Amino acid sequence: MQQKTKLFLQALKYSIPHLGKCMQKQHLNHYNFADHYYNRIKLKKYHLTKCLQNKPKISELARNIPSRSFSCKDLQPVKQENEKPLPENMDAFEKVRTKLETQPQEEYEIINVEVKHGGFVYYQEGCCLVRSKDEEADNDNYEVLFNLEELKLDQPFIDCIRVAPDEKYVAAKIRTEDSEASTCVIIKLSDQPVMEVSFPNVSSFEWVKDEEDEDVLFYTFQRNLRCHDVYRATFGDNKRNERFTQKRPKVLDYFVFLYLTKDSRFLTINIMNKTTSEVWLIDGLSPWDPPVLIQKRIHGVLYYVEHRDDELYILTNVGEPTEFKLMRTAADTPAIMNWDLFFTMKRNTKVIDLDMFKDHCVLFLKHSNLLYVNVIGLADDSVRSLKLLHVEWYPLYCPPVMFLLPMTVFHKTDSEDLQKKPLLIHVYGAYGMDLKMNFRPERRVLVDDGWILAYCHVRGGGELGLQWHADGRLTKKLNGLADLEACIKTLHGQGFSQPSLTTLTAFSAGGVLAGALCNSNPELLRAVTLEVSTLCLYCLWNGGGNYIKRYCPYQNIKPQHYPSVHITAYENDERVPLKGIVSYTEKLKEAISEHAKDTGEGYQAPNIILDIQPGGNHVIEDSHKKITAQIKFLYEELGLDSTSVFEDLKKYLKF
Repeated sequence: MQQKTKLFLQALKYSIPHLGKCMQKQHLNHYNFADHYYNRIKLKKYHLTKCLQNKPKISELARNIPSRSFSCKDLQPVKQENEKPLPENMDAFEKVRTKLETQPQEEYEIINVEVKHGGFVYYQEGCCLVRSKDEEADNDNYEVLFNLEELKLDQPFIDCIRVAPDEKYVAAKIRTEDSEASTCVIIKLSDQPVMEVSFPNVSSFEWVKDEEDEDVLFYTFQRNLRCHDVYRATFGDNKRNERFTQKRPKVLDYFVFLYLTKDSRFLTINIMNKTTSEVWLIDGLSPWDPPVLIQKRIHGVLYYVEHRDDELYILTNVGEPTEFKLMRTAADTPAIMNWDLFFTMKRNTKVIDLDMFKDHCVLFLKHSNLLYVNVIGLADDSVRSLKLLHVEWYPLYCPPVMFLLPMTVFHKTDSEDLQKKPLLIHVYGAYGMDLKMNFRPERRVLVDDGWILAYCHVRGGGELGLQWHADGRLTKKLNGLADLEACIKTLHGQGFSQPSLTTLTAFSAGGVLAGALCNSNPELLRAVTLEVSTLCLYCLWNGGGNYIKRYCPYQNIKPQHYPSVHITAYENDERVPLKGIVSYTEKLKEAISEHAKDTGEGYQAPNIILDIQPGGNHVIEDSHKKITAQIKFLYEELGLDSTSVFEDLKKYLKF
C-alpha cells in the first residue's frame, strides 16, 4: 500500500509483457468505484496464442511446475466482431467483469502521471506542468503552471503530483532518467502561477489543512537512499519549514514514507523495512498536534493503515498464516489487541494494493500469477471477485520437490525444433518483489527473431506472497539458487533450447543468483548479461556471515570454465557501488586466466566485458546504447546473425 492504486489495471504493469503504464489518478471521491474504473479503461485488442501443448509426461515422482506460455505470432490489432452493447441496467461491477472477460487479451494505453482535483486535471505536457478543466482534458486547451526547464536538469519528468486541499498550491516531484535524486517544486496557483520554493531530495509528500485553513505540506527528506526525516512546511505570509523529529527511526535500516488516507482524515507516518513496520497517525484536522502511535513495532510484523467512518482498516501479516489479512478497529483504540479479523487471503496470495471507498474496500491480489480484484462490501461483509487476467497453465516437470515453482515462457507458435532455438532466462528472486515482465521493445524483437524467453519466479521474490519471499531470503537464499537451476534443467529437459544456446540475464539483486549459478553450474549457460548487479557481497556488507560466503558470487569464483559475461554498471550508482563490480570482474578474469593455463593450448576463453555507463541512476531502462550493447553481445556469443534484429529495433527505438 506504499503507493496508492488509482486504477486497478495499474496492477498489470509488471505482470505480462506488452502491457504499458496505466493512468495514475489522485484520490477519488466516494462514489461508485466500478463505474469510475469501467469508464477509464482504454483497450487495444491483441491475440496471445497458447503454444505449449501435448508435452510428454514423466514419472509420478516428478513435480508439476505451473508454467504460462504465450505466443507472439498474432500480435496484431483485431476488430471486435459483433460487439453487443451492455444493458443499461447492468450492475456496474458486472459491467467491468463483462468488459474484461469478453476481451481477455489487451494492451493498455500509456498515459503520463496525472491528478484530478476539483474541476481540474494536472499533468505533464511536454516539458511543463499544466492543468486543464476536466471536461477539456483531452484537448490542447491547458494552462501552463511551471516550465521544468527552469530547474536546468537534463530531460526532467514529473514523478508525482499533489494538489493542496483548496487548490492554492500544487506540489510536483521532478526527476531525471539518469539520477535517483529528485526535486519537489511548490507552485502557487493564481492568475500568474509562480514557483514559490523548491526542496531537494524529497521522496514522499502530502498536503493537509490545519484548523485555520492553512495548507501544510509534510514531506520526507532522502539522504543516501534512506528517508529518516519528516519535515512540515507552510507558505505565503506565514512561511515556515521545520523538521518533524519526534518519530525519526533510531535504526538506520528503516525507511520513512508518508501516506494520506483515502478520505484525507489522517496522514500516516510509516517507519518500516522489508520485515517490520510502525505507523503513526497525524490528525488531518489538527496537523500540529502530536502524532498517535497505532502499534509499536513487533519483529516480523508488517502493517499498513486506511481509514473510513472512524474505523481503521489494517492490512497486516500478524498471526497465521504468514500472508496478509485485513483487520479493523476503532480509530480511538488502535493497538493490536483491538484488531478484529475482517478478511483473510488464500495461501500464496500476494496483496498488490488496497483501495478504500465509501461502501467498499477493494483488494488487488495476485494468486498463482493471476491477477484478481476482490470487492468487499463494508456494510454486509460480502465479497465479489473479479479475475483481471485469464491465462491457461500448462505443466512442466522436473525432479521432485515438495512445492510448486512457477515459470513463464514465451515463444512464437510457428517455431519448429525448439531445442535449437536460443533461450534467454530472466531471474530476480529478492526483496519480495515480482520479476519484471513489462513490455520492452528488445524482448519483442528477440521473440520475433525466434528466441525463447523464460521468466523463473524463484523463491525470494514476491510472486506467491510473503512466505515465498521468506523462503528465499537470509539463511534460505540458496533456495533461490536451487530453484533457478531446476528451472533451467527443466526447460532443457522439456525440449526448450540447450546449454550451448542458453543465456541468462539479471538486474540488481538478481545478480546474486545469476553470479552464484555461474560458479556452481556454469555448464548450463553460454552467456550472461548483468546490469547494476550485486556481485560482491563481501564488498557491500564487509564480508557478511558464513552463510553468505556460500553463495556470494565474488567469494566463490574459482578456476574453471565460465560462460561469457557482459556487465553494465553506472559510474555514480549509490545502490550498487562500482568498486564491488570492478573487484568481481577482475577476480573473474584472473580465475579464467588461471584455468586457461591449466587447460592448455586451444582453450577458447569466455569474454568478460565491463561496460561502465555515465550517470547515477540505478537503472536506465531506455538507454539505447545499453540495449544495443547487450543484444550485440548475446548474438555474437551464440554466433547468430544480428542484422535483422537491429533493423527491427529501429522501429521501436530512436537511434
